[in-house]
Amino acid sequence: MKKLSYLLIAILFMACQKPAEEKTDPTPDPDPQPEEPVKKQDYLRMDAISVDFDCKGGSQVVHVTASSEPKVNYTSIWCNASLAATAVDSVYDLTVYAPINIGNSRECIVYLTSGLASLNLSVNEEAYSVTTAETTPVTPAEIQTRLGMGWNLGNQMDAHNNGVASETAWGNKKATQQTFDKVKAAGISTVRIPVTWLSKVGAAPEYKITSSWIDRVYELVGYAEKAGLNVIINMHHDGADSQYWLSIKDAAKNGKQNAILAQYTAMWYQIAEKFKDKGDFLIFEPFNEIQDGGWGWGDNLTDGGKQYKLLNEWLQAFVKTVRLSGGCNATRWLSCPGYSANPDLTMANMVIPTDYVTNNRLIAAVHDYDPYDYTLECNFSEWGHTGAAGKKASYGDETAICNTFSQLKTKYIDAGYPVYIGEMGCSARDNERAFNFAKYYLEYFVKAAHEYGLTSIVWENGATGTGKECSCYFTHDAGNFVTHNCGSFTWSSEDLVKVMVKAATETATEYTLESVYDSAPAAE
Repeated sequence: MKKLSYLLIAILFMACQKPAEEKTDPTPDPDPQPEEPVKKQDYLRMDAISVDFDCKGGSQVVHVTASSEPKVNYTSIWCNASLAATAVDSVYDLTVYAPINIGNSRECIVYLTSGLASLNLSVNEEAYSVTTAETTPVTPAEIQTRLGMGWNLGNQMDAHNNGVASETAWGNKKATQQTFDKVKAAGISTVRIPVTWLSKVGAAPEYKITSSWIDRVYELVGYAEKAGLNVIINMHHDGADSQYWLSIKDAAKNGKQNAILAQYTAMWYQIAEKFKDKGDFLIFEPFNEIQDGGWGWGDNLTDGGKQYKLLNEWLQAFVKTVRLSGGCNATRWLSCPGYSANPDLTMANMVIPTDYVTNNRLIAAVHDYDPYDYTLECNFSEWGHTGAAGKKASYGDETAICNTFSQLKTKYIDAGYPVYIGEMGCSARDNERAFNFAKYYLEYFVKAAHEYGLTSIVWENGATGTGKECSCYFTHDAGNFVTHNCGSFTWSSEDLVKVMVKAATETATEYTLESVYDSAPAAE
């Protein structure tokens, strides 16, 4: 009984006590178990499933929302797509670019992936289409009369050093309004302004032309327009000896024809757009003396006509691109040079492009410096039927020149296509007899061209000396004539300009090709 009482007291005592607080360790677990991550679901959304372009191409932006920056791929080389983040998190701009299409309709699929999510964008471009423009008939003779005697503003906008075009790179000062005014006052009717675009073009796929460069070309064309001159502009040294991007060698040997055409059409469309408000006093020329470095004696002779075929594709692309611009370009006169601008190679291989006008607006163009050893190299001091053996070249006399012009007339003029000789001329001479032969050569050449219906445009590079490839008729900054003091003999470039203008424009019945022939310097 006593033991039971003690037990009850113990139990009651313990029941009255507060439970001891559980002690906690302030030191965290050195190796905690990570929480299970919440998986982020991949997602990808676009605000369009397709984009459509007409044949002029351009760019469109599609807005993309994605769980992570998407990867972009596309199926066709003609299409280009690029992605850029926006200021909004998880939102991106997908820019789709389509170049000018001068062929059939085409489609490209753009693939986007973001983690496990994926979407496709269909890109469609219409086939080339342009409305045929109504034009009035114009004869080759009327074009020859309009163009008159021509002059090249050479080594100016075509000048470049180390692949960088610059108006003053080759020593000529900047041309001014006065230049063109004085050229016009001297009797010149047409100015050819060669233009090199090297370093003045942005990256693919837009190939955007530097605004300051094309603006300067526009300014010069404006000077000529104000002076009342016809103008020809082109792409000049871009294709020189196949050294730069406009390379017929790369097109033929290295499979770059599509890439070249992409840049070529992109640039010509920009040029056409820039000048679409200018009237038909302005002529576009697609390129200059395109050849593979052999000047007509290279691979073009052994490749089965591959280079000629590709060059004809360039010509057709040029015509299509310019016409697509519309405005005055719908009916603008466009020139068509052949391989290396050589008359024989042009006549044998150049295919006149398909055009989109009701009457002809295409001109065949060649260059002719025959005999080159005499005219440019100055290896001989005399020329023609009165020149002495040993002092004149064994080829390229009066008969040869007339034969070439006769063939050009038959091939093109008789078929309704005007012809201009975009470059011709003779280097300056340093004594009286040599000068007289040079003067005779220029007069006979231009008069013969005129008789056969061709327009002559003399080459000028601004070199004011005498000898090999020295050719300056007007100073480029002011349009002044150049005087040459050659010992006891002094002559002015005005003498040569006058005789060429006369040969190109004089219609007096007594002034004939035969009368010019009879006026050759006397034989010694």
